[in-house]
Amino acid sequence: MSATTPPVTRAHSASKPDSVRLSFPHMVQSEWIKLRSIRSTIWCYAILVVLTIGMAALLGAFVVVPENAPQSVMNANFVSINTTGVSLSALVVGVLGVLIITGEYGTGQIRSTFTADPRRTGVVLAKATVLALTTFVVSVVSTWIGVLLSALLLSSDDTTAQIGDPSVFMPILGSSVYVTLLALLAYGIGLLVRSSAGGIAITLGILLVLPVILSLVAGLLHADWVGDVFRFLPDQAGSQLFAYSSSGTEAGPTSGVVLNGWGGFGVLAVEVLVVGALALTVARRRDV
Repeated sequence: MSATTPPVTRAHSASKPDSVRLSFPHMVQSEWIKLRSIRSTIWCYAILVVLTIGMAALLGAFVVVPENAPQSVMNANFVSINTTGVSLSALVVGVLGVLIITGEYGTGQIRSTFTADPRRTGVVLAKATVLALTTFVVSVVSTWIGVLLSALLLSSDDTTAQIGDPSVFMPILGSSVYVTLLALLAYGIGLLVRSSAGGIAITLGILLVLPVILSLVAGLLHADWVGDVFRFLPDQAGSQLFAYSSSGTEAGPTSGVVLNGWGGFGVLAVEVLVVGALALTVARRRDV
């Protein structure tokens, strides 16, 4: 009499695919491998480092602070020296944020990526996590190298800023938070449009063209509400993160809508979340 195969083996075999489903840490690890394997990513981060350190060193060597200047003036100049390059760094991370997702659409690798995670939410968040952490770390390290270099260069002119003062430390740290949020905003735009050219055009348009247009409209119409809308643009709201403000004073305009550092962070963070949520919703509903 022949033995029969127990049905348990078949049930165990059928449940095996669920046991090998990728976890979020595995997705993060996979996206990290992708990130450091792409040549454009390496170039973008290299440019970010060179711009951040180079601008701080250049301005530290040539900016002259008046003799016997108040400490607040020294602190303000020091913050300005180490955050002037942020506007250029923002353009670099904007391009990077778009390319990190649209590059996969261009090569067709996105099909394999979404096959590994059919729900797509995990892999989209994993890619955003790797982008945010890497951008923040690279920005912080390069920024504080620039801080040390500029401090050494300025010390030769008997100009010493209080780096440990919150009014100096927080804006310098805030510049790294700003470029990280912009990278995530660009990532959401890239995921939404799925085109490198289109995503870069939209991102740079928001950062460069839209502020100019609103400034012209506000000047022509003399409408206060246009100026208020202008302050809610990603670059304008985010710039409050690295704006110097001494104790008892506020940086920026005093009429209409006024955003401080935390207010600017909140506005930019909400914009990133809204664009990201919209992009994720669209990505989950379309075929690829």
